[in-house]
Amino acid sequence: MHARRVDSLALDNYQRAARVILANHLVTRTFPDRIALPLIRRWATELREDLAELFGYRLEVTETTARLFPVVDRLDSGKPARAVTERIFDRRRYAYLALALAALGRAGDQITLSELADQVAAYTGRVDGLELSPDRAADRDAFVDAVGWLAHRGALTLADGDAGGWAADPEAGEALYDIDRPVVFALFRPPRALQHLHSVNGLLTEDAMAHGPAANAAAADAARRVRRGLVERPVVYAEDLAYDERPLLMQDRVVADVELFTGLRAERRAEGVALIDVSGRLSDVRFPGTGTLAQVALLLVGEIADRVLDIDNPVPVRPGAPDPALALAEQLDGAIPESTVFVPLADLPSTDPEVVEQDSDPDPDAPASATVRANYPFVEASWVGETVQALTDRYGVTFAAQWQADVPGLTRQVSALLERLRLVQVVEDGLIILPALARYRGAVVTVRTKRAAELFVTASDTIGADSVGTEGI
Repeated sequence: MHARRVDSLALDNYQRAARVILANHLVTRTFPDRIALPLIRRWATELREDLAELFGYRLEVTETTARLFPVVDRLDSGKPARAVTERIFDRRRYAYLALALAALGRAGDQITLSELADQVAAYTGRVDGLELSPDRAADRDAFVDAVGWLAHRGALTLADGDAGGWAADPEAGEALYDIDRPVVFALFRPPRALQHLHSVNGLLTEDAMAHGPAANAAAADAARRVRRGLVERPVVYAEDLAYDERPLLMQDRVVADVELFTGLRAERRAEGVALIDVSGRLSDVRFPGTGTLAQVALLLVGEIADRVLDIDNPVPVRPGAPDPALALAEQLDGAIPESTVFVPLADLPSTDPEVVEQDSDPDPDAPASATVRANYPFVEASWVGETVQALTDRYGVTFAAQWQADVPGLTRQVSALLERLRLVQVVEDGLIILPALARYRGAVVTVRTKRAAELFVTASDTIGADSVGTEGI
């Protein structure tokens, strides 16, 4: 492992490079900033070998891009694509993004926004239920979000005009973009030919990196799966792992390797391990954080901890909910077009030795996660709603205006945030409280007095809650 041989004076710089590539997967001359690519290029050889050894990842570095090809062990709906305005991508935006990439792959060095829209609109005609009509404002807004996502990552650079003007009136507005072809080609590099897959689970594959006896290779693969979980999930609970992976989560060497590579600190509990990122360069969601949702979530966590720890009024317990990745796979598989090229090609035998036809029955030799879930505290949905309402009554003057008027919506979004952080599981009738939530008990809240100039609160304002003894996940 190269990180063990890096000079102590340079180790912090190497760990920053590791966090940047793990957090972004694609680094360009401008994304996520202008210093990231030179940093990755400085440590390219060491990063390439350590990423392969520790995680089974492949890193490609050129003069203009650095692209990490991760191995995905499980589906995760908690990391959606977001527009530059932080709007979460829906199915239409994802479709426009994929079709825009296809069009840019066949384009020259420049393209206008209207030309790109015309090409994407032509492609949508081949997909049932999808359309891009420049006459509809909703379609234009969704398309501009997809183009903005590409521009933010350096695939497109605005040369003239304004995308916002085109979105407002395509007859009057226009934008001209320079195309960075290496970035376009680096963006979409799936590990398998998508047309040959029967299920999205076909993307959840791993090429064994270990050499030697089969037992040693299997142990090395299991260790890499555990390390991947540590850098990809907010918390890794032992019960979510296969039986052969659970002992590895408790091994000092496995966790220490990830700590040394990333510069993060592992926090251990009997139930699992979380990497604590105080740098803010690896986490895609910082918690505790600013903004109404993050601050209300912290307030709610304190209320939940107080209730769970009240020995005079014990809360009920119930087993943890099934892995949501299973339901997500069913939803994604249900969205595969059946009337276009996918099903006909999926039924054809593949000539690519790396493309494996997916069976409907699970592999009996594959490591299986436990089916028996531990019991955890449970709080009712009615109590959660009443508690958020009480917090709104108490602190609502400092909330963003949209949430002051929509407490049920605030409750849903806060619950979703806590679930994404693996602090709770959202079920139909309430919240199942997971062990990592306990690290935020005892949070102390202070509310600042608002000045007259602050009467109009925006979505970016916070409620002034400070936590004592907590760090970002």
